[in-house]
Amino acid sequence: MASYIIFLLTISFTFNIAKAQSNITRGRSLTPTGATTSWMSPSGLYAFGFYPQTVGYAIGIYIAGIPERTVVWTANRDTLPLSKNANLSFTTDGRLVIVEETTGQRIDITDSTTAGASLASMQDSGNFVLYSSDGTTVVWQSFDHPTDTLLVGQKLVADQTLYSSVSETNQSIGIFMLSMQTDGHLVQYPNVGTPTTPESAYWASGTFGRGPNVTLNLDSDGFLYLLENSTFFIKNLTQGGYPREKAIYRMKIDVDGIFRLYHHDLRNMSKNGSVAWESSTDKCAGKGLCGGNGYCVEMDDAAQCRCLPGFEFVNRESRSLGCQRNYSTIESCKAPDAGNSFYMMTVNNIAQWDNAPYAIPKASTQEECSSSCLNDCICEAALFTGRECRLQKLPLRFMEVKDSESNVGLIKVYASSITNGSDPTNPSIQVKKEEQIEILVTGVSLISFSVLILLFSGVVVYRAKVWAYRKISEHVNVQLLEDVGPRAFSYVELEGITNGFKEELGRGSFGIVYKGKIESLNKVVAVKKLKEELAQEGEREFQTEMKVIRRTNHRNLTMLLGYCCEGPKRLLVIEYMTKGSLADILFEPKESRKTCWEERIKMAVDIARGIQYLHEECETVIIHCDIKPQNILMDEYGCAKISDFGLAKLLEHDQTKTYTLIRGTRGYVAPEWYKKLPITAKVDVYSFGIVLFEILCCRRSVDSSLPVEEAILEEWVYECYEADQVWKLADDKDVDKRKLEQMIKIGLWCIQEDPSLRPSMKKVLLMLEGTVKIPVPPNPASFLSVV
Repeated sequence: MASYIIFLLTISFTFNIAKAQSNITRGRSLTPTGATTSWMSPSGLYAFGFYPQTVGYAIGIYIAGIPERTVVWTANRDTLPLSKNANLSFTTDGRLVIVEETTGQRIDITDSTTAGASLASMQDSGNFVLYSSDGTTVVWQSFDHPTDTLLVGQKLVADQTLYSSVSETNQSIGIFMLSMQTDGHLVQYPNVGTPTTPESAYWASGTFGRGPNVTLNLDSDGFLYLLENSTFFIKNLTQGGYPREKAIYRMKIDVDGIFRLYHHDLRNMSKNGSVAWESSTDKCAGKGLCGGNGYCVEMDDAAQCRCLPGFEFVNRESRSLGCQRNYSTIESCKAPDAGNSFYMMTVNNIAQWDNAPYAIPKASTQEECSSSCLNDCICEAALFTGRECRLQKLPLRFMEVKDSESNVGLIKVYASSITNGSDPTNPSIQVKKEEQIEILVTGVSLISFSVLILLFSGVVVYRAKVWAYRKISEHVNVQLLEDVGPRAFSYVELEGITNGFKEELGRGSFGIVYKGKIESLNKVVAVKKLKEELAQEGEREFQTEMKVIRRTNHRNLTMLLGYCCEGPKRLLVIEYMTKGSLADILFEPKESRKTCWEERIKMAVDIARGIQYLHEECETVIIHCDIKPQNILMDEYGCAKISDFGLAKLLEHDQTKTYTLIRGTRGYVAPEWYKKLPITAKVDVYSFGIVLFEILCCRRSVDSSLPVEEAILEEWVYECYEADQVWKLADDKDVDKRKLEQMIKIGLWCIQEDPSLRPSMKKVLLMLEGTVKIPVPPNPASFLSVV
C-alpha cells in the first residue's frame, strides 16, 4: 500500500499541471463544447467527461496527460454517438444522467442504487467514484463496469466481459470480447452473434474448472495474473518486473481482437505507449477480423483484409463489415444460360472456415469438388481439404490464409464479375488452368469465324436496328425525355397497351394497377393509374422527378419503364412481376407457392437492401412511407422488389423531414405519424420491422380471427420473446430456432416507439447478414414516457 501511495505521489510530481478540483458536488454539469467539458483527477493524469469521436461525442475516462487522448472507459457505448447538444449532469438526486437537448432523450449512466449519492470524484487511479452522503461509502464506481481496458488495481471478475471498440476513434462496442467465465476460464471470442462455445474461441487461459470466483488482476509493475477467491494464485499471463518508476500500465482488448499490456513512461508519453506483452503475435488471430466473406493475410507484420474472388468490401473504411456480391448466385443459377455463367475460383492455403457444411459429396479431387458445387444451385463455395469436399452457403466466416495450411477454398463466381470482384495482384487467387485454356480456344475460334462474316453481319445488324427503330416509333411512338429519362407515353397509347384498362392487377392507396403488353416489344408491363386527386404536380416538376427516380437502379427495386403526364392524368409504367406480391405468397399461399424458411429469410434481406438503397444511395433520400407486403413484388426467381418507391417523392417534395398528413397503411404506420412529429427515414424502418414479423410468422400484422392476445402481431411477438417462447411464432419444420430469435430481436429494434432508438437500414441489413452483433432489445413501448 505504501508503494502505491509513493507511486501516486510520483505521478503528481511528474505532471506540472495545475490541480483540478477532484470532488464533484450535486448539480454540476458538463457539455461537449462548453467551458467545462471534463472533471480532472487531482494530479491531472485522468479526466472524466466528453471527448470527440470520428462522428459526434462520447463520455468516458481518458488519460489527460497524453497529448492525444487514450480512452480507458466509456459510458453507454450502445447509445453512441452523442450530439454536440448533449449534457451530462450529476443530478440533485445523486445520479449521472445524459440528456440529449435536441430530442429530450435521457440516458442514465449509473443504476438506481446510486440514488442519494452526494459526492463524485475522479481519482488518480483512473477510477470515477460516487460516494454516499457520509462521503466514504462507495455506491458506484467505473472500476466495477470495465469496457475494453483494465487499469492498475482494477479486476475483471467472474461473469464480466471486456469488449473491443469499433475503431480507435469510435468507442462503440466492436467485434471481439474477452470473457472471465464462471468456470475460471478466461476466453476470447468473436462478438458477432455466434455462440460462445469452445469451437468459436480463439484464445484461452487454460484455467477451465478453477471457478467460480476467478478474477483477472493487473499490478503496478505490469504483472497480469489470475486469482481464485482473491487469494489463491492460479496463473500469471505476464511475468511482471517491468519498470514501475514514473510509469503506468493498462491492459486493453484492441480493435484487432488481441489484448495487450501497454507501458506508459510518464517522462515521455506517447498516445498508446509501448507494448509490453500481447496475447498473440499473429495479427490475424482475431476471428472475424475481416467480416463475412473476407479473409485475413498477415503481411509486413500487419493484418490485411481481402475479399473472396467475385466479392467487394461492404465499406472500405470499415473492413470488419466484410464483403458482399453484386449479384445473387442462387437467383442467377436458375437462369436458362446458367451452365456457362459460372466458374470456380480458388483461394489457396486457407484455414478452415467456421461454417458447418450443408453437404459433403463424394469427391476425391479438387476438380470433382468444383464440379459438385457448380452443379448445385444452393452451393456458393466449397472447401477441399485433400480428403473431403464441403459444400457451403454464404456468408463464410472466420477465414485466414496461412502458409502452413493446405486447404483450398473454391468460390463460385459469376462470369461477368471475375474482373470486377477478383484481385489480380493476389497470387493465392487463380482461375483454373483448364478453364483458361478452354476459354482461349473458344475465343480464337469465334474471332476467326467473326472475321469471315464481319461485313455481312454489319449490314444485317444495321438493317435490323433501323427496322426495329421504325417499328417502335410506328406502334408505340416512344419519346425519350433524355438519355437517362424514362419513356413518355400518351394516355391513348397506354389505353391501347392495357386494352382499355381491362385487366386489374391490384389496388392501393395511390391508385389502380393494370396489366398491359407492348406488342411491338412483346413485353408485358404493369401500368399504375394514379388517383387524379393526388396528382397535383405541374408537368415540368413531374417530369423532373421522373428522371430522378429513373436513375435509381437496384435489383431490389421495380424498374420504372415510362410514364404519362396529360392534364390531371398521371400514369406509371413499371416492369411486370410474374409471382405477384409478397402478400399473395405469405397470406394466400397455394401449396406450390409455399415458401421455405431460407426463402423467407432471403426475402427479408432483399427488402432491407432495397430500402437501404433508397435511404442512403440515391441522389436524394427517398422515404417510401408505405412499406407493406402488398408493395413488395416477387419476380420469377424469387427476388423481392419494392414497388411504389417513387410515389412518396412524386407527391411530396420535402419528405426527408416534414410534417404532413398520415400516409401508409394501418398496422404498418410508425407512431410519429400520429404524434405529428417530424417524419424521417425511420418510418420505413418501423414498417420494415412489422413486415419482417409477417414474413417470419406467415400471418398478417392484425388478425381479428385469432385470440385477443395474438391478434396484434407485434405485441404477440414481444410477449413470446420476453417469455422465451419464440417457437410459438413459426411452426415450420425447417425453421432455424436460433436464427428465428435473432430475426425477432432485429424486428423489435425496428419497431421501437422512439425513432432515435431504431437502427438505420444499413445497420438492420448488417444484423440480418450476421455481420454485427444484435443487442438485447427493450420493450418497444418502454420509452413512450421519456421527454
